[in-house]
Amino acid sequence: MNFTRTRIAPTPSGFLHLGNAYAFALTAAIAQRYGAKLLLRIDDMDRDRVQPEYVSDIFASLNFLQIHIDEGPGNVADFERSFSQRLRMPLYEKAIAELIAKGLVYACRCSRSQGANGCAQRCRERAYALQDAGLSLRLNTSDRLSLTMKSPFAALHVELAEEMRDFVVRRKDGLPSYQICSLIDDLYFGVDLIVRGKDLWPSTVAQLYLAACLNLTAFSEITFYHHDLILNADGAKLSKSAGDTSLQFLHRQGLSSAALYKLLGQLAGNRTAVNSFADLIDARELP
Repeated sequence: MNFTRTRIAPTPSGFLHLGNAYAFALTAAIAQRYGAKLLLRIDDMDRDRVQPEYVSDIFASLNFLQIHIDEGPGNVADFERSFSQRLRMPLYEKAIAELIAKGLVYACRCSRSQGANGCAQRCRERAYALQDAGLSLRLNTSDRLSLTMKSPFAALHVELAEEMRDFVVRRKDGLPSYQICSLIDDLYFGVDLIVRGKDLWPSTVAQLYLAACLNLTAFSEITFYHHDLILNADGAKLSKSAGDTSLQFLHRQGLSSAALYKLLGQLAGNRTAVNSFADLIDARELP
């Protein structure tokens, strides 16, 4: 297999940790193996959570990991000037407007947890005005669309997870949701290979559903590889709030890049020695 472009897409809402390092490194290894350019895309739409030090940490972490980015911002100033998601707002708004024009969305007063508990369907029946302030817009996913996800192994027939039914496409603050931004960005940058953790499988299917609603057939041609996650000692997913696993903390403690990769290899269960990101792929089941 050969690909044109894959991406690393961190959210600057905290200092990056070992789980992020593993995802970055594995993506870089897969890009190298299949001849794809590596794009850095920073997801900064949630401006309330974005802090300058978190954006800086992304570049410092990539340097610590010795990962070279082929495309995208080279530093914080370059990112703010030319690559922030705010600059692509017209593209996101156009997609949402198309969903509205097609009658595929409805306004919702629910919180995220209430929506997951079925309140969203009641909002659909109440038919709130779409233009009212303080309401989110949800995609009506009552149609059981036939969806196909391309993996490195085969084309998979997939369905929306229950927790993704009627997912949000525009938030209560009027900003586009992650699902909208991620879908539009991947098409905008010409990504044809996406490497993600298995925890994002439901989001991948949601984006395939959204692409079908918008007739964005190119998205269904993207290949997705969902990898296992690095977990903590309790078997839970790592969090950006867990300071002792942050790359910044480990770097300050004097951990070298080589030692970091050895640690990642151990946590990932690699049977062979890991000295760089390229070694992480050896134990992966990839063609």
